[in-house]
Amino acid sequence: MKIYIAKITFIFLLFFVCPISAQNFFPKKDLMSIGVYYYPEHWSHEQWERDIENIADLGFEFVHMSEFSWAQLEPREGVYDFSWLDKVVNLAKKYKLKVLLCTPTACPPVWLGIKHPEIYMMGSDYQRKEHGTRANMSLSNEKVIKYSGKIVEELARHYGENETVIGWQIDNEPEAKEDFSPSAQNAFRSWLIHKYKTIENLNRAWGTQFWSQVYQSFDQIKIINATSVGWWGTNPIALLDFKRFSADKQAMFLDMQAGELRKYIRKEQFLTTNYVAKGNQADPGRTKSLDFSSFTAYPNYGSNNEGDLGFRLGDENVLLFANDYFRSLNGITGVMELQPGQVNWGSCNSLLLPGTVRMWLWHCFAGGSSFACTYRYRQILYGAEQFHSGIVQTDGISLSLGGKEYVQVIKEIKSLRKYSNLKNKMPEILQKRKAAIMWSYDNFWNLENQKQTYKWNTWEHMHKYHRILNSLGAPVDFINERGDFSKYNFILVPAYQMVDSALVEKWTEYVYNGGNLIISCRTGAKDKNAHLWESNISGIMNGLIGAEINSFDMMPSSKSAQIEMNGKNYDWNNWGELMNPEKNTKILAKYADQFYKGTACCVQNNIGKGKVWYIGVDTNDGKLEKDILKNVYSEQSVETENYPQGILVYWKDGFMVAVNYSSSNYQLNLPEDTDFVIGNNELKPAGVSVWVED
Repeated sequence: MKIYIAKITFIFLLFFVCPISAQNFFPKKDLMSIGVYYYPEHWSHEQWERDIENIADLGFEFVHMSEFSWAQLEPREGVYDFSWLDKVVNLAKKYKLKVLLCTPTACPPVWLGIKHPEIYMMGSDYQRKEHGTRANMSLSNEKVIKYSGKIVEELARHYGENETVIGWQIDNEPEAKEDFSPSAQNAFRSWLIHKYKTIENLNRAWGTQFWSQVYQSFDQIKIINATSVGWWGTNPIALLDFKRFSADKQAMFLDMQAGELRKYIRKEQFLTTNYVAKGNQADPGRTKSLDFSSFTAYPNYGSNNEGDLGFRLGDENVLLFANDYFRSLNGITGVMELQPGQVNWGSCNSLLLPGTVRMWLWHCFAGGSSFACTYRYRQILYGAEQFHSGIVQTDGISLSLGGKEYVQVIKEIKSLRKYSNLKNKMPEILQKRKAAIMWSYDNFWNLENQKQTYKWNTWEHMHKYHRILNSLGAPVDFINERGDFSKYNFILVPAYQMVDSALVEKWTEYVYNGGNLIISCRTGAKDKNAHLWESNISGIMNGLIGAEINSFDMMPSSKSAQIEMNGKNYDWNNWGELMNPEKNTKILAKYADQFYKGTACCVQNNIGKGKVWYIGVDTNDGKLEKDILKNVYSEQSVETENYPQGILVYWKDGFMVAVNYSSSNYQLNLPEDTDFVIGNNELKPAGVSVWVED
């Protein structure tokens, strides 16, 4: 217990370490730097110089190395060999490439597991993960912390003053994996003691009176195993705490490594990590010691996506969300891994439509990425990812289709730099439209555990509103409860199930001062302990939304129901809430059939200078939600666009960028004298247009 608290204190102190502004690592004048992963340990040393020279000749500006190479860097305990990596770093310097190093902690060497088999995490079957894969260590195990810290320290000592090294990626695609090992069990109990202080507090928070779950001491607690018991038969609040604990341990592992690196590295070397774009149970907001967060993006791995060509164009939501969310965390972001072509692990690894990789890269630039890096330079000849394409093919020389498109974008970005005017500000109309989406992984975890209907998808619900805002031409940031609400004319809160009085008061104050708050269904039904309210479903939200929610409904896939708004009918069957509005609350939409026909489902409430819209229904096609949001902007006299799904248009540093994920040609409605620097008015599928915005 003393060890755990000491580590908490150490991490807490790290939160206040911030060497320089994150934007300084990537000068705006460069627009977007482009790099590539290279694994010298996978290739003959005789090919290293050829490969590095070719990477430079292709126009890449930095090379990413040392990921997954713990066994090569520390072949035996305490015996370090950096000579091979030194050679490649020096080659990069020779060919004027910068180097981004990665800590190798995602793949422990075999000797560590033999000496300390307890380092491995356990799955829900209580079997150790063992050697031979990645991300298989228990982040609760003290030996894992000790040995990981040591290899990171040695790397930092060796390369911390190297001017060729521009930064560090900590670990790889950090996951908050569920770990049932003895180390995790002990750490979870310590985490609970730190949070609840007494067993009585835990019993109240978890509601252990149900099903005779009462604990007499923390020693009696074991991690709830939903796999063996079934999600419906487990304590949902205990499961939520396990998610929180797992995310905290993952964040602490990153912060520990950041602490070791900061002791030795130059202030000009940045620290980041590459979270999976749409999340793998990690919560990037819990990690406080990074300079910024980057992300991994694989937009196409087997889904049909939008339209007939969608399976070759990718999922627009991946980069739409990742750019806006990760940029919002620290002001800048970048894509650390961007799919270069076909992958090897998707359910259907189709060839991409020519131009698709180029479109993704321009989407990253438009969405705010300061850099874009691709996994990987050479297609590997062996191992689990043999069929994962690279910039060059198996011969190490011939460009793949994706490689050709990377080279094309490198040239286009460099040519665009001469047009860059960093004094340009976002056009006034875009600034007026700007909106924030409030997102919480706590709420995501809690909603996904008790969906109530198999049709509910928390990610898709949020993405729907994000896409609508984009279709209206509104720039989007993501915020949390601690954010500055006053920066935004519009704040959208999708399915934010757990609230407290402080948050409701902050929302109310924002509206009272003139803000426009749009809240979707399933918001406010629980308190922060994930308990339902004793009063009614909407609990402490009633005054804010101007109504009480007394019940909710849903339909099976075979059924469809109707909503009426302004003489127009809309289909729904996923989720609908029945509301009793207060006297002065404006009813926007009502149910048009079912036994509760005429009951309100969407309302508007005026508070002070602002307004609250509550959309208590989740339609499948989003047409109702879009019409309401259009009216929200119209009531504030803010002009909007009407881009169809798949057409994404952004402003970035004086440029407008449009990309086309749809399967049809799209004609941009722009003046004849528009100053295009790339493309033109016609956007074909996978097309890109860039024009100067005065």
